[in-house]
Amino acid sequence: MKLMPVSAGQILTRVNEGILTVTMNRPDKLNGWTMDMMNALKEAFDKANLDDDVKGIILTGAGSYYSAGVNLSGTLKLMAPRKLRELIAENNQALFEIFLGCSKPLLVAVNGPAIGASVTSATLANGIIAADNATFSTPFAVLGVTPEGCSSVHLPRLIGEGNAQRMLGTEGWKPDAQQALAIGLVQAVVPQSELMNKAEQVVQQWIEEGQSRQFLAGSELEELRAVNAGESGQLADAFLKAAFLKHQAQFLWRKKKFMPSVMFWLLWGLRPVWKLAL
Repeated sequence: MKLMPVSAGQILTRVNEGILTVTMNRPDKLNGWTMDMMNALKEAFDKANLDDDVKGIILTGAGSYYSAGVNLSGTLKLMAPRKLRELIAENNQALFEIFLGCSKPLLVAVNGPAIGASVTSATLANGIIAADNATFSTPFAVLGVTPEGCSSVHLPRLIGEGNAQRMLGTEGWKPDAQQALAIGLVQAVVPQSELMNKAEQVVQQWIEEGQSRQFLAGSELEELRAVNAGESGQLADAFLKAAFLKHQAQFLWRKKKFMPSVMFWLLWGLRPVWKLAL
């Protein structure tokens, strides 16, 4: 698949026997979702939707991580508070629309740790298979933000209310591959060396059976789109609360990302003034 140069620097694509394999290819950044990465995924999925030669899609990651999730310091910039809130809501909604809008059967092959949006977006596929070293983390409560990726509705439906609360709530439970299999978060676990062979077998079987694009646990597209829109607004509100801004400033400072940290410190320190403009 021919992609724009920026996108080609973020992901690898290969079409073989009707299967498009999309590999997030920034292992040095743990395949974190910058705007460039998210735009690359959107370009690949949009082109696959229009390509009759693509019958099914596999999404995976290069290196030891599947994805560390959204790179906030690479996606947020200083701007007027109301505009920043709108940008956060729009970007979050657009991110998960990449997956909701995928019209071809989609399998996520989780090759290692998955964090945040990379977990919730995976649940929007036809299915998930995991390498035996995979883990699944959705630390929203710890970060002081609200659930995203339709997880407030779709995740309890998929793995049960209690398990969803353990993952999304203050416990921050991070199931490993076998635990994820036991609760129904993934449908198969294989040794990492066998992951892609198994993924190709699964999607090839889907193609032979004529499986269509569908969602796990009986969820429906229009409902999920409505949930995504609502969650995106709630998430934008949470991102602009003092607790989250301070947490991000401290986290980025510890990572020696000083300029992004200063941005969050400024947002936090000036919040009593600018929150009136929301």
